[in-house]
Amino acid sequence: MPKASIVVPAFNVAKTIAETLESLVAQTLRDMEIVIIDDGSSDETAQVVSPFLIDPRVRYIKQANRGLAGARNRGIAEARSAYIGFCDADDLWHADKLRQHVAHLETNPRLGLSFSGSAMIDGESQALGLSQRPRLTGIDAAHVLKRNPVGNGSAAVMRRAALEDIGFFPDGPSQRRAFFDETFRQSEDIECWLRLALTTDWEIEGLRGDLTLYRVAGGGLSAHTGRQLASWENVINKLRPLNPAFFEQHEPAARAYQLRYLARRSVSGGDGDAAMAYLKEAFAQSFVPLREEPVKTAITYAAALFCKTFKASPMGLLGQR
Repeated sequence: MPKASIVVPAFNVAKTIAETLESLVAQTLRDMEIVIIDDGSSDETAQVVSPFLIDPRVRYIKQANRGLAGARNRGIAEARSAYIGFCDADDLWHADKLRQHVAHLETNPRLGLSFSGSAMIDGESQALGLSQRPRLTGIDAAHVLKRNPVGNGSAAVMRRAALEDIGFFPDGPSQRRAFFDETFRQSEDIECWLRLALTTDWEIEGLRGDLTLYRVAGGGLSAHTGRQLASWENVINKLRPLNPAFFEQHEPAARAYQLRYLARRSVSGGDGDAAMAYLKEAFAQSFVPLREEPVKTAITYAAALFCKTFKASPMGLLGQR
C-alpha cells in the first residue's frame, strides 16, 4: 500500500492538468499514488493525462459527471492509503507539500486534517501577489465557520480515519458512501471541514508556508460572488440543525466575515460598488471582524472606497485572504 494518496478531480482541464500532474509526480515523498478522477470530461483531458500513466503511481479513472464533490468521493473510495490529499486539476503543489503533511499527521495521532497556506496564481501560472495565510493552530468549529482557515480544496491532506468518521450514505446504506456532499456544486469543501469540526473530535491544524498554488483564472477573483454567498448560506442552512446553539452564537459574525471576504474578492476584480455593498451588509450583521481584525477590516474598507472612487483595483493592499 502507498503511504499517501492524492486525489485529482478533473473535468475539462486539458489546458492545466499537465502542469498539475508535473507538480504531483515531483513530490519528495515518493511512496504515494495519484488517483485522477475524470468526471465526464469532453475535451482532451484523457489524451493529456495519457503520458503520465507510464508512472505506476498514477491511476486514471473515468466516470459520468457527478461534480467536484462526486469526483472527490470516488477518489477517496479508490485511494489505498491512510492519508489522502486533494489537488484540483488547475492548482499546483510545492514539491515538499505531501511529505510535510504526512509527517505532520504522523506526529499527532489526533490530527484529522492538515493544511497549509496558499499563494494565488493566474491562468498563466504567474503569482498574483495574494496569499491565504490563515490561523494554523488552536482551531475549533467557530474558527472554521468564521474564517475557513483551510482556505481551498487543494490545501488539505486528511487522515482516512477522519474521513470515515464523517462518511454518510445519502441514498441509503446499500448505496455508495459519501464524504463530500454531492448536492453542493460550490462550498463542498468548507461544508466538509465544518462538519468534521462539529461532529468529531479530530483536530485541524496548519503548516507554515504557501505549499499550495491556487489558480484564479480570468475574472475569477470577483466573478460569481453572489453565487458564492448563496452557496455559503446553503452550508449554514444544512449544518445549523446539528448544533442550533452554536450557530445562534457564531453565525452573525461568520456571515460578516464571509461578506468581508466577498468584498475583498470584488476589490481584487475591480468592482468597487459590489465591494462597498458587501461591506455595508457585513457591518449590519456584526462588528466582530472590526473588533477581531481591525487592521484588515480597515484596509478592506479603504481598498473598496478607492476602487469605487477611481474604478481601479489597489491590488497591493490585499496581500492576504
